[in-house]
Amino acid sequence: MAVIATLVVGADGSTTKGGTSQGVTSGADRAQFLEHRRLADCIFIGGNTARTEPYLRTPVPVVVISHQLDNPLASNPLAHLWNLSPVAGLVKAIETFGPRIHVEAGATMISELIAAGQIDQLELSITSVTGGEMRVDIDALLEVFTTRKEKVIDGTRFISASR
Repeated sequence: MAVIATLVVGADGSTTKGGTSQGVTSGADRAQFLEHRRLADCIFIGGNTARTEPYLRTPVPVVVISHQLDNPLASNPLAHLWNLSPVAGLVKAIETFGPRIHVEAGATMISELIAAGQIDQLELSITSVTGGEMRVDIDALLEVFTTRKEKVIDGTRFISASR
């Protein structure tokens, strides 16, 4: 099983700027993100991510975990809206679509899945952007992972952390 979470943050830990992750991303981050996505059996996101990020077309099924029953991705024929906890939803996604799940959710859901031991690998991109919103503690995100590899591409720092 390979559950990989990807998250981009600015240098100050901000996960959004102007309300979306596009405000903190970089070209190098986007290229790495798409490389991981291509290998996925399923994309896994939360309702807030579905409402603020561009998921109207996806190359593989996308699961939206939300307690709101109005599907923000209703026009995406590959979208599934599940009213489950993130952990229960992840288990169902693996059973339904296969073991290679790409978690593209926000930091709150990713942190919850990390704490529950459900994330095998965290791909963290740190760009030079500052002044955004929704800050996270980068060290806290990484503390449970025992193996870390780092590289810098075009000014973006990439940390690949696994258990």
